[in-house]
Amino acid sequence: MVAMEARQLTPLDRLLAHADHALRTLAAEPHPGRPSPAQGAPPAALSDAERREVGQLMRINHAGEVAAQALYMGQALVARDAATRARLERAVAEEGDHLAWCAQRLEQLDARTSLLAPVWYAGSFTIGALAGLAGDRWSLGFVVETERQVEAHLDGHLDALPAADQATRAVIVQMKADEVRHADDARAAGGADLPPPVRGLMRAVAQVMIRTARWI
Repeated sequence: MVAMEARQLTPLDRLLAHADHALRTLAAEPHPGRPSPAQGAPPAALSDAERREVGQLMRINHAGEVAAQALYMGQALVARDAATRARLERAVAEEGDHLAWCAQRLEQLDARTSLLAPVWYAGSFTIGALAGLAGDRWSLGFVVETERQVEAHLDGHLDALPAADQATRAVIVQMKADEVRHADDARAAGGADLPPPVRGLMRAVAQVMIRTARWI
């Protein structure tokens, strides 16, 4: 979509581009722009229970990356400033790497993605668009808070991983580093601090997705 900025896009162009992105996120095999951090990691001898647990964790992470694609695309659709839109679209591209890495690791673990991915996408796109409509300063603040919450969530997953699973650990460590940078960039660009009730609501919504995606 970033390449399409070479010409002025009409509202219809943007809607069609976003619809195409949604279909590719939900239905196409993801292709990362960067190689997976799991490449070269030594194979891990995981028990069946450990494999199931790691599969559940990565299913949650994959669902979170589906949501991240939708959130930032929703925000980009209604961004007032071209620089804000470009920043969000760059984040989408890096979150797309995360999506692909999670999908690859799930396949290696013989685990599946969440069956509710279309629900996560639709709901997150709506939330992202609403955040964007509040204005670019608040939209960037939404990015900061989202990424800070994801950072804490990934720390929990790192603590829960079996010590032998270096492949999954490498993926999550790189994901966390990218999320921290996205938050820092959004803060530096003028992201506002969200009110505590909004931050609390964001955590509550995220917990619903996390607990549901673990099993469904």
